[in-house]
Amino acid sequence: MTSIRTRLVLILIVTTGVVWLSAIAWIYLGARMQVERVLDARLSESARMVSSLLTRQDISARQEVDAGKAARAAEIAAMHLPYERQLSCQIWAINGGALVSRSEGAPAQPLTDSGVGFSVTQVNGETWRVYAVENRALGMRVLVGDNMRVRDQLVADVIRGLALPALLILPVLAGLIWLSVKKGLAPLNAMARSLEIRPASDLSPLPDRDSPSEIRPMIRSLNGLFARVEAARLHERDFTAFAAHELRTPIAGMKTQAQIALGHGDATVRDNALRQIVIGVDRTSRLVRQLTDLTSTESSAFGHDANGVDAGRTLQTLADDIRQHYPKAAAIAVDPGLFNVTLPVNGALFMLAARNLLENAVLHAPPDRPVACWLRRDPASLSIVIDDDGPGIPADELPKARDRFFRGRNRTAMGSGLGLAIADLALQRMAADLHLENRPDGGLRAELRFPTP
Repeated sequence: MTSIRTRLVLILIVTTGVVWLSAIAWIYLGARMQVERVLDARLSESARMVSSLLTRQDISARQEVDAGKAARAAEIAAMHLPYERQLSCQIWAINGGALVSRSEGAPAQPLTDSGVGFSVTQVNGETWRVYAVENRALGMRVLVGDNMRVRDQLVADVIRGLALPALLILPVLAGLIWLSVKKGLAPLNAMARSLEIRPASDLSPLPDRDSPSEIRPMIRSLNGLFARVEAARLHERDFTAFAAHELRTPIAGMKTQAQIALGHGDATVRDNALRQIVIGVDRTSRLVRQLTDLTSTESSAFGHDANGVDAGRTLQTLADDIRQHYPKAAAIAVDPGLFNVTLPVNGALFMLAARNLLENAVLHAPPDRPVACWLRRDPASLSIVIDDDGPGIPADELPKARDRFFRGRNRTAMGSGLGLAIADLALQRMAADLHLENRPDGGLRAELRFPTP
């Protein structure tokens, strides 16, 4: 069942029906008990009334001429009841057991053979509730009986009086429930219509001031989603604009240098132009690689390597590779203490972060001052520290150093403003932190801080 409205209507109808049936059952049991109690009281009252009438008329079991008076007393007792033709009254002589009189329709057999009080008997296939009272002074025994079939019919009439209105009201109640649920879900329908006609470019938040309290959490969640989508859209737009700008600059420079090489006859000028083209190609290649790495880091799912990462060997491999690409840049010295240090992180993410930090360090450091990689431990974390002797990052630019395409005052020709952003994102995916600070004696210190296992 996919419709909330139908589900609510069915739940309410079923719940209402169960409550109604439970109420009818409760009333049935209560009514039956009350009817039994009232009718039993009427039985005993009728029997005592007949006995009183017999006493007042001074009827004796030996006075046959007074049998008519006894019959009249029985008839009077029966006629004074609201269900007068449903009761049967008998008057029996105590000595000899002769039937002195009976009411109209009463059976000829004794209604009960039990003593004084209530009893239930079977007479001619009918079940009777009988109350017996003895008048010892007159020598008579009065029996007043109530047919149980009549009692059951009386209770059934009460229940029928409750059930028939319920059956008639139930369709009306179902309609009212349907209208109520429809009215209650109207805010959802209104919100759905407003979303349906909203253009794709409109990511403004939905108003929730006059909305029902049950819908506000969903509206706030949607507004949060709109805000994240808007931020992602702005981010992608800025990313595309910055990437296009960064690619356009080296490509334009390479085109200019190529034109110089083609149009100038001096070999020295031509060789210099070709060298600039090579530098532009290297810069463009590095930028394309960084853009690819950044996109891959953002969109891919990376898990933990089962065997972890050997920090020393990975850093040494990266150092040798960077040395081949930038032979005239600063060298990288990996501390022996890093070897055989295993980090429980993804190897691809670790290499991505370390490569960008090492490239930034060697491109900013003087060629004759090596970049140092060493290990630092404390109770809460394990840090891989990368120190260089470059100009560092001005204090006012440190908060923005991780922003994409941010290039500070101490930029290099090969820089694109993506290295620190990629390293920071990769470390976040590894549940680690990137800490940047200027060294007291000059240069920048970058720490890859991993929580202690």
